[in-house]
Amino acid sequence: MSSPRNGSDKSVTADTAGTADLSGDSWAALLAPRLAQFAAIARHEHITRAAQDLDQPQPTLSRAVARLEADMGVALLARHGRTVSLTPAGRAFARSVERALGEVERAAEAIRTDADPAAGKVAFGFLHTMGPETVPELIREFRTDHPKIRFSLVQSYGEDMIERMRQGELDLCLTSPVPDAPDLVTRRLGEQRLYLTVPGDHRLAARRRVRLAEAANEPFVTLEPGYGLRRLTERLCEQAGFKPRIAFEGEEPETLRGLVAAGLGVALLPPPTVPRPGVRELSVTAPRAVREIGVAWMAGHPDPPPVAAFKRFLLGRRGQFAATRPA
Repeated sequence: MSSPRNGSDKSVTADTAGTADLSGDSWAALLAPRLAQFAAIARHEHITRAAQDLDQPQPTLSRAVARLEADMGVALLARHGRTVSLTPAGRAFARSVERALGEVERAAEAIRTDADPAAGKVAFGFLHTMGPETVPELIREFRTDHPKIRFSLVQSYGEDMIERMRQGELDLCLTSPVPDAPDLVTRRLGEQRLYLTVPGDHRLAARRRVRLAEAANEPFVTLEPGYGLRRLTERLCEQAGFKPRIAFEGEEPETLRGLVAAGLGVALLPPPTVPRPGVRELSVTAPRAVREIGVAWMAGHPDPPPVAAFKRFLLGRRGQFAATRPA
């Protein structure tokens, strides 16, 4: 791309996603340092008062705007002794410059606010199974000592949350299984028992404990492929000596529990947050049916103070994520 100084056509300075071209010879890279200077002059239409606002020498400001006009090849100001007025081109340019500078100001203020130790924001991801009770209780307890910290919450499955962390959308996530990747830092927080969930009138419903192999001929309802609990279900069934016959797939464990209550199959699920009518939750004696719960974040990324505080809080709750036996 030719330099703007050489008079090349710069009518397109952004890609299709609206991202500014920041290469060394782009308009954005060339003009950005001078936009605040031009905006101050445009507001006052007086170079001396603009220089006072910016705390810059008047000659410096005059030379900067002259270079801006020379680079663009357009007269932005009409000079009348010590005063100036905007040309039609200058007035149109000033409107766009004000919008751009306002957006930068808002963006800078937003990220400063989000990093405020007392009132910043934490982008936190967690599994669907932890949404009804576990996460609300964690945040309630955390905000006892940090009442103004805000949360942006994302409920999803592990792989999606990890990808969102890599894209910068999440600061940390509570997930299972605990991921193993070189770009992540993970800490195990505890483990949660899984129960064979059966309809209330099922042949096993009167039992308190079962071997998973006893459900080998049952239809299973499970989460969709890609969910950690789906992979764990398949692995536990394999350890029990069979491949589960999948009858229904879903995205939310409580929906699966409803399908079980309707008599459409059985499921391996963490305990419910509240008792669900129409189902029984049976302890699995073999194989050992548990899932690890852990927290993950990106390696090498410095934590804003609110994120660091919440991370310390989570790590201080190791061992408190295991649920008790359902009623």
